[in-house]
Amino acid sequence: MARALPLSHRRTHFPSPLSADHHFLENSANISSTLTPSSHHLNSVNISISSTVSPSDLCSSGRIFVYNLPAVFNKELLDNCAKLDPWHSRCEALSNDGFGKKATGLSGIVPKDLITAWYWTDQFAMEIIYHNRILNHKCRTMEPDSATAFYIPFYAGLAVGKHLWFNHSSKDRDRYCEMMLKWVQDQPYWKRSDGWDHFMTMGRITWDFRRSKGEDWGSECIYMPGMRNITRLLIERNPWDYFDVGVPYPTGFHPRSDSDVLQWQYFVRNHKRKTLFCFAGAPRSDVKNDFRGLLLSHCKNASGLCRAVDCTGTRCSNGTSSILQTFLDSDFCLQPRGDSFTRRSIFDCMVAGSIPVFFWHRTAYLQYQWFLPSHPGSYSVFIHRNKVKNGTSIKSVLESYSREEVRKMREKVIEYIPNLVYAKTEKGLESMKDAFDVAIDGVLKKIKEQEQLGYKWK
Repeated sequence: MARALPLSHRRTHFPSPLSADHHFLENSANISSTLTPSSHHLNSVNISISSTVSPSDLCSSGRIFVYNLPAVFNKELLDNCAKLDPWHSRCEALSNDGFGKKATGLSGIVPKDLITAWYWTDQFAMEIIYHNRILNHKCRTMEPDSATAFYIPFYAGLAVGKHLWFNHSSKDRDRYCEMMLKWVQDQPYWKRSDGWDHFMTMGRITWDFRRSKGEDWGSECIYMPGMRNITRLLIERNPWDYFDVGVPYPTGFHPRSDSDVLQWQYFVRNHKRKTLFCFAGAPRSDVKNDFRGLLLSHCKNASGLCRAVDCTGTRCSNGTSSILQTFLDSDFCLQPRGDSFTRRSIFDCMVAGSIPVFFWHRTAYLQYQWFLPSHPGSYSVFIHRNKVKNGTSIKSVLESYSREEVRKMREKVIEYIPNLVYAKTEKGLESMKDAFDVAIDGVLKKIKEQEQLGYKWK
């Protein structure tokens, strides 16, 4: 589970040399759901939706060199998967190249020939999925002199995750990152660029790597001097940090081909939806004025127009058939912040063709700019949480949308499904770009953009 964001971490760090996000955040209280497209791009890196791949420009943005890190930073962590969690083994969750065990209980819920494309994928498995795909990437090079970008295959999330609870010290949580940086900084290609052309995946939320003092939560990996210029792919980013890039949480759907994607899009487009809106979550009894509890009460008072799934404990952490069925059956899905600002449920909801309803700008609009439509109102509804607290009826807001408006929003969600899923093939889909492709294209373009004169700090 992601952890609630400590107050000490809500501060600016490593701002973008050219970022427009800071101005957006300062004025977010006055921003409606009709945000302007330019308000939330990551430095205008332009990634087109589901674009087909032209053989002539397969690697026009550059090539990637993968460091051969010592096994202690990746393979040995996986080999010791039974010891990554103090409560239970993580081996099954991290099996199958990170996709986890095959999904069960989906008969009658999804098309029969797509059942084998579904897995109960762990929300923190992103590092493994990316590593395996990059090793087989069409633009991987074995010659570092020809590389545009250098990938550091360090499983930072697995490394820190095993030390987050109980009697582990801050030194335990920092050790792996310190060792990795020492190794990388000894490499000649690091010394050439001071890390500006390096990137890595960190399979947890950014706040798990931003300990700012003493024995607080997490490691201080991102605050270590060597991390200053490394581009970091995370399932939740700090919107004030140019080097953080938010990428989709892994969902359960992992298409094996373009055909799988097209068939799924057809299915969710034509699926009969029985309820106006839904909410999958659990109240936080220990949280004062718990917003999730308020959403559950709205759902219960919606006169049969809302369906709720009780996610108390860890019952919903990596997807269930009941959650998928609920999203498939609903026009809208309520998406408050999770234990941090984001939650995996955003992507489970959208992959099912349901329209997300947000209450915080930082839940999606300031997180996943490379992967979502530039105009938030085209695919989602925004209701400020304070309006809900002050009596605004969620049901009334959602009922105010015409069937045609709902159809158009759903169509936009469905159009972007390829951007939100990770394909279950070593080389990706045939002509569509999945979330991995969008992320890697974005990283390569971002690194090339940084070569502009006057862009980098010394």
